[in-house]
Amino acid sequence: MNLTADVVTEHTRTYPEVQPFSMVEDEHRELLPKMFERGDYGWRDAEWVVQWYGRRFIGGFPKSDRRTLEDAYDDNDYEDVHDAISAAVDAEDAAEMLAHLTDLAGVDVAIGSAFCQFIHPDQYVVIDSRQWGVLSALGEVDDDYPDPPTVEDYERYLETYRAVAERCECSLWDLYRALWVLAENDPSA
Repeated sequence: MNLTADVVTEHTRTYPEVQPFSMVEDEHRELLPKMFERGDYGWRDAEWVVQWYGRRFIGGFPKSDRRTLEDAYDDNDYEDVHDAISAAVDAEDAAEMLAHLTDLAGVDVAIGSAFCQFIHPDQYVVIDSRQWGVLSALGEVDDDYPDPPTVEDYERYLETYRAVAERCECSLWDLYRALWVLAENDPSA
């Protein structure tokens, strides 16, 4: 299968049927960028991004790993979280955003990319093994998922993601949703 505009449109349409968090994701994609830009958010708003990263993998992300990740993030002070997000909002590129975000406890490049996605959803998308795996299975990336990904890995992934989205005439978020559905339909991807 090749990723085309029609494939993305078809699979994006069925995303809410396979991802129970679809409506909550849409709400947060609408609200969080504005809240982060204004600096008008509470602890739970930022924490939601960390929780979303692991909890969207219903049954596929070990609960103990998810709790470890969330507990590590909870070690941050609110002021540090606010400072990191504010700096990321004003950053010029992914590397600069991630430099600020990964200074937080419990935030690696993957979790940082989730913050990037909810800070500037038109420019950034989350990185994870599932998305990378589908892109790899479809011949869009040549190598296996780097575990854990580095900033350089994320930049290469983001470049590929943007090129595919442009070719398919869709947003990064629609491509994310389509790849999620493709992974649901073929778990080996």
